[in-house]
Amino acid sequence: MTANREFEIVADTVLPGTPERVWQAVTADTSAWMFPTDQWPAVRTVDEFPAHLVTRMDGPDGWFNQLEHVLEPVDGGGAKLHYVHSGIFAENWDEQYDGASKHTEFYLHTLGQYLEHFDGRPVVFTDIQAPAASQAPEGFVQLKRALGVDGIEAGSPFAVDLDGVGHVSGLVDFANDNFLGLRTSDTLYRFFGRNAFGAPVGMTVHDFSGSGDSELTSKTWSAFLEKVYA
Repeated sequence: MTANREFEIVADTVLPGTPERVWQAVTADTSAWMFPTDQWPAVRTVDEFPAHLVTRMDGPDGWFNQLEHVLEPVDGGGAKLHYVHSGIFAENWDEQYDGASKHTEFYLHTLGQYLEHFDGRPVVFTDIQAPAASQAPEGFVQLKRALGVDGIEAGSPFAVDLDGVGHVSGLVDFANDNFLGLRTSDTLYRFFGRNAFGAPVGMTVHDFSGSGDSELTSKTWSAFLEKVYA
């Protein structure tokens, strides 16, 4: 068994919105761009609104997980974010580090999409996992083909009629080998090719329409994914 090893993932980006709005997004509104973190037992070891935030969780045998956000206003609008995620991976270090660092790029991009297009709007969040069959090497490509967006670059419009889901149209806002982001007028759809990291393909839906129903969204998209991987 591999010994515990520390890791550090560092990212620098400029986000739309003031440092105050970014702070709100990374503390209270994580469901709008990542996933709910309100139940995490994290402690704020640095809490200097709206410039410097460090949250940390500690566990047995020296284990820890820490997030640091350093925010500065940018001339002309926006906020510069210096982000550091550090901690310990107990096993499969290389695979976990690869997955976490690539997820970081996608999450921070999605944070920017939220701040630019939906900032402050109430969200209904849904997390959906594809069947185990999606862990195949071609699992994520299979999904992109089913969505009708395989090979479409970020920045391109899309429109597709999906069996059981209905008509979905908007913009491909992110696309690479492991992740796909689709933005409509009222929803952010995030797709995760976690088959590359030893897990099933997953997706999250961030619905800002004001009429979102997480149970219905889960049922609808789960049925779609079952057909994709049948």
